[in-house]
Amino acid sequence: MQPPQNPGPPYPPTFDQTPRPNWFRRATPARRVAVILGSVTLSILLLCCTGTAIVGALTGEPEPTKTGTTAEAAQQPILAAPGEPTESPVAAPSTVPSSVAPATAPTSAAPAPVVQVTTVTEQATVRYSERTVKDSSLAEGKRVVRTKGVNGVRTLTYEVTTTDGVRTAKKLVKSVVTKQPVAQVAAVGTKKPQSSTCDPNYSGCVPIASDVDCAGGSGNGPAYVDGPIRVIGDDIYKLDRDGDGIACD
Repeated sequence: MQPPQNPGPPYPPTFDQTPRPNWFRRATPARRVAVILGSVTLSILLLCCTGTAIVGALTGEPEPTKTGTTAEAAQQPILAAPGEPTESPVAAPSTVPSSVAPATAPTSAAPAPVVQVTTVTEQATVRYSERTVKDSSLAEGKRVVRTKGVNGVRTLTYEVTTTDGVRTAKKLVKSVVTKQPVAQVAAVGTKKPQSSTCDPNYSGCVPIASDVDCAGGSGNGPAYVDGPIRVIGDDIYKLDRDGDGIACD
């Protein structure tokens, strides 16, 4: 088995070999013309750019900078000629969003109602009662008040509930009569009318006369009466000397 042949590094052609022509010579005539024209054009552009830079540097005028965006062109300062007013460049509007205002804090919950419970006392009138008794010493149908009635007092205790200052409930928790009423007592006469010979101002028959005295006394009549006699009207004969309502006692 034979080892692979090593081509080895390229060696320069020997003296007996003919050198190959370069790429320009191998190119077609049209390609050669294109290469020549491109080289000339590139040389002219380089000369123009270099010349403009040198002239600008010598005259002190800055070389205008060409940019590809309108925003960069707006940022270039405009140089005014001597004696002409200058205008300051207008700043481009900022597109940075402004800070968002803080959200309004939620309103606090409504305050709880204020409930208060208090004790209130009130007084009410207790009407007195009336009681009627029969009195045989009074003429039939006659009415006389023996005891005058007096009203009593009842004390009432309430539990009052208020909500935000407005009364919402009232409950009676205690009722006590602090002053008892006094019943009124009235007497009604049941005595039958007497004969015309007896004076109606006295209970018991006192004769009707110009004057009547107690029997056994110092009176001079002309009529006399035995006691005791109850005075139920006017003591027209002055029989009740001590004024206790009983005559000729």
